[in-house]
Amino acid sequence: MVKNDVIMNVTQEMALILTNNQLEALKNVLIRNFEDVEVTAISDELKKIEEKTINDNYKNAFISAKEIEGCSKRTIKYYKEIIEKMLVSIDKPLKRITTEDIRNYLSKYKDNGKCNSTTVDNIRRVFSSFFSWLEEEDYIIKNPVRRVHKIKTATIIKETFTDENIEKMRDECLNVRNLAVIELLYSTGIRVGELVNLDKKDLNIEERSCIVLGKGNKQREVYFDARTKIHLLQYLNSRNDNNIALFVSQNKPHQRLSISGIELIVRKLGLSTNISRVHPHKFRRTLATVAIDKGMPIEQVQKLLGHVKIETTMHYAMVNQNNVKISHRKYIG
Repeated sequence: MVKNDVIMNVTQEMALILTNNQLEALKNVLIRNFEDVEVTAISDELKKIEEKTINDNYKNAFISAKEIEGCSKRTIKYYKEIIEKMLVSIDKPLKRITTEDIRNYLSKYKDNGKCNSTTVDNIRRVFSSFFSWLEEEDYIIKNPVRRVHKIKTATIIKETFTDENIEKMRDECLNVRNLAVIELLYSTGIRVGELVNLDKKDLNIEERSCIVLGKGNKQREVYFDARTKIHLLQYLNSRNDNNIALFVSQNKPHQRLSISGIELIVRKLGLSTNISRVHPHKFRRTLATVAIDKGMPIEQVQKLLGHVKIETTMHYAMVNQNNVKISHRKYIG
């Protein structure tokens, strides 16, 4: 009985592709090859275990591919968590997940998680990347996310630091290391992950530049101003340890500062100066905005920030509203 069911299922699935004569020929081939084969049905429990194993193998293969591409550990962890939650919730073999399944999942995620549209669209983008990869690798026939369109999000003008904010934080720095940290973040616009990976040898003090390792393990040269050079020299001259890292903890054994360590430094500065939403990435956004505001060509800002797409640079940069007002009076009247 099971043998006949298998033959019937195969011929039904091929009905839309093959002609009647071809279907009949396929059926005869299956009957002939199954003649001496014993086919038994597996239990639902075993089937579930097998499906989960296959799903996990696909997920792990995708994660490995992303690691090879040079994605950061934080990105890899995010991808993994998002995909695992989806697989548990939908509870289907990846080959059978439909567009409707994805839409329902995203809708429920938004309702249950009380999250905004930007978060939901980020999840959609992870799914799109995952299923596109599965399709390209021939693990699935069709990408179910292809017809799940970008979720509209509100355009929010994100804050940047004012000159006054920067001066307040400079005055509030209790040691030369913290001052060097914020000066380098503000002057170069580098990512916090790039900052903590810097070694002393990566600096070219005389040329006021340093080599950073960005996303995708791509190196680029960034530049800092004279003020930053002075504070970096003061900090380096105050060091009495042998650690190769540029920024280290103040207490022995003077270990390399982590991302969370930098975040804590700038967060404390925000609290002590009463400046809202102080975090490392805000320095990067401020640098992009100031550079464009002062006339630096967007293509050069893109190279400075290490963006692959210029659209990403435009997303970071916020046009100064006061300059819009001045330009309107100049050109419109």
